[in-house]
Amino acid sequence: MIQMRVEGGARVRNLAHASELIARAAAEGAQVVVLPEALNLGWTHPSAETEAEEIPGGYTCALLRAAATRHRLHVCAGVIERAEGRVFNAAVLFNPAGEVLLHHRKLNELEIGHPYYALGDRLGVARTPLGTFALMICADAFARGQIVSRTLGLMGADAILSPCAWAVPGDHDPQREPYGRLWRESYGPVARDYRMWIAGVSNVGSIAAGPWRGRKCIGCSMLVGPEGEPVVTGPYGEAAETILYAEVTVEPRPAQGDGWERHWAAAARTAGA
Repeated sequence: MIQMRVEGGARVRNLAHASELIARAAAEGAQVVVLPEALNLGWTHPSAETEAEEIPGGYTCALLRAAATRHRLHVCAGVIERAEGRVFNAAVLFNPAGEVLLHHRKLNELEIGHPYYALGDRLGVARTPLGTFALMICADAFARGQIVSRTLGLMGADAILSPCAWAVPGDHDPQREPYGRLWRESYGPVARDYRMWIAGVSNVGSIAAGPWRGRKCIGCSMLVGPEGEPVVTGPYGEAAETILYAEVTVEPRPAQGDGWERHWAAAARTAGA
């Protein structure tokens, strides 16, 4: 989980830095790396209008694909995408062969993001030797009824990878108001109900342009496990860059229609629910 600084509009610097951090994570044995939302341009930065890129053909995807193949790992990141004359807040997952396993467009964008991004219209999962992956992006997690993450659970996801950009007002006091409750409440029940992992990875750094100018992204990236509790939590702060590591194990599941409901009822009883 690469909790890194993302500079608004600074695509080349952001991606060069991401490449360095991916290499560092790979050297520590990572098999999957997750980077923040809008990695190339920053969330709601005005550069989206002119600098958004194609997926998988753009500059950003070329560098992410190269990192995946060079280091033989899975790479997930948020990308500001241009397609069909529109701009999307998207995420992509590459496998170690450089193939696109998943391409997701954010469904539950905050209202202030609507002038920048069109909304997605589909969900998907990808089955791999490591387990079944799914993607969502930031506020997708608290769509009404947690419908996005719960649908991915029904589709068989073992792990949801979620690039994020978690921001607070510039004068936010973490001692008076600790950050993270929204994400624990959004991730925990879904992870527990579907016995899955959810990794939300936020950037850090000040926001210099757009509707949230003056706010700061503060990390606090979070991995929630199948018991519904955080397993790893990143540090708070606009300068709190870090790489978070965790070992994830995947529980075997039956196919839908083959004791699916009984399986989850038994899991709930075992957990003491």
